[in-house]
Amino acid sequence: MKKVICYSLGAIAVFLLCVFWGFVRDSKLPAFTGSAEVYVCDTTSVEGVISQIKSQCGIRFEKSLRKVFERKRVPEFITPGYYKIEASNSAVYVARMLNNAWQTPVRLTLSGSLRLKSEVASRIGSKLLLDSATVHNALNDAGFLKKYGCTPQTVFSLIIPDTYEIYWDASLDDLFSMFKREQELFWNEQRLQKASELALTPLQVSILASIVRCESNYVQEYPQLAGVYLNRLKKGMKLQACPTVAFCYDFKLTRVLNKHLKVNSPYNTYIHKGLPPGPICCPTKAALDAVLNADTESGYLFFCASTQTPGRHLFAKSYKEHSRNAQAFQKALDKKK
Repeated sequence: MKKVICYSLGAIAVFLLCVFWGFVRDSKLPAFTGSAEVYVCDTTSVEGVISQIKSQCGIRFEKSLRKVFERKRVPEFITPGYYKIEASNSAVYVARMLNNAWQTPVRLTLSGSLRLKSEVASRIGSKLLLDSATVHNALNDAGFLKKYGCTPQTVFSLIIPDTYEIYWDASLDDLFSMFKREQELFWNEQRLQKASELALTPLQVSILASIVRCESNYVQEYPQLAGVYLNRLKKGMKLQACPTVAFCYDFKLTRVLNKHLKVNSPYNTYIHKGLPPGPICCPTKAALDAVLNADTESGYLFFCASTQTPGRHLFAKSYKEHSRNAQAFQKALDKKK
């Protein structure tokens, strides 16, 4: 009788030990050998999730992980999104993560020369669940953009290049609401006051900044470039900005020639006075602030590319001085054919 009792107690102890071990293994111990990034869409199965994890790191207790997923009803409750799984995560934590949409935001970086809507759409589509075609259509949808205070012509003023954190499965409304929120944060009271002192609206600042951004990659000379255009506006001169002509040709020109300056477009600042109808690219914060803090005091009215320092410009107050600079640049181009 005593032996039976001992065997029974031993069996119970082993059972309890197994239960305790199962609890610790599934809820407390790290279930993975490294980190993994998992993307879940509407059609992603549990098998698809496990496959993504295994392609990036090892699973310490795969059978247990599968059982936890079944017990926690992951196949039924799994939620679309981007999930960052860490080596320290337990199986139960990951199951809850997938069921409760404990997503990790993705970093959406919009940088460089964003001059075409297709470029903007492509960047967004490569990082979010939204496809680029959907984003591109939204950038041309007047009804949709009206909610965010812009039009297809002015939408570049809404999108300020930066690195944003947003959920991978964000909707179009989520995306554009973020752009609008960041735009409003940028246009604080101080910047609005500076724009007012220049007799410009935020949109007009964005338009001018987009031209400055397309003129040069050398940020240090942005205030001088902005100063040239502001001085021209004040004198009633045409801006005569080559990037606005290039915009008319979808920036496919390798060089703006005299024949291109005759293109019939409201964006052609060689024909029309004042600013074009909208920004010709997504102006950076540096370009926007350069307009708001432009160097108008130097009195520059002209500039052309420098032959001595590629990527930079020579500035001039008079047309005579500018002609000398332009002729030198033209000779350098001809020499290089």
